[in-house]
Amino acid sequence: MPTLVLLRHGQSRWNIQQRFTGWVDVDLTEKGEAEARQAGELIKAEGLEIDRVYASVLTRAIRTAGIALRAADQLWLPMIKDWRLNERHYGGLTGLEHGPTREKYGDEQVRIWRRSYDIAPPPLAPGGEHDFAKDRRYAHITPPVSESLKTTLARVLPYWTAEIEPRLKAGETLLVAAHGNSLRSIVKHLFAVSDADIPGLEIPTGNPLLVQLSDDLKPVSARYLNAEAASPIPPIPA
Repeated sequence: MPTLVLLRHGQSRWNIQQRFTGWVDVDLTEKGEAEARQAGELIKAEGLEIDRVYASVLTRAIRTAGIALRAADQLWLPMIKDWRLNERHYGGLTGLEHGPTREKYGDEQVRIWRRSYDIAPPPLAPGGEHDFAKDRRYAHITPPVSESLKTTLARVLPYWTAEIEPRLKAGETLLVAAHGNSLRSIVKHLFAVSDADIPGLEIPTGNPLLVQLSDDLKPVSARYLNAEAASPIPPIPA
């Protein structure tokens, strides 16, 4: 049976600073490292034998995968990294602290930028500190200047279809270590979550979401391995 494990990276340094991170490559905190180790211990306790690992090109996701695999005694596994699994690009909000941003623009406007499905923050100005066009990880693409959850899904889904789906259809067990919004995009696709409902879906850090799939890649069952720290999971489509 195809098996998918979705793992949101552990707490990052900008998480505790309450800053809009997006594509900025920040590392894990000690707590984030501990969350990643616990994730690996849960994978090991579940008896999951991972065949292949996918991650974004951002350190916090890559290190979460590596720490988890070490704890699961599966660090030898191949890991494929791709920018299309990156976190949502926060545009002109990138690097800003949440509190001062709410004071400047108002709680409701910031809520819309953070939580609406199809409204992106203002674009990132070119040439600044966080102009990702200067980053050689993205030398082969034109990086976005801002993304909504809808446009994040639009770049995650082709990668899912071309790279991940065939591995699942071959019966492999896959681990995808990524970010709140890239993983939310995958869950939206798999569970047919509506545009209206997907912004409210929370994916906790460091808690593996185990999804068992049918041969045609429809969810059969889904649960977080740490039930005590679980968030609600969308109902399995009929």
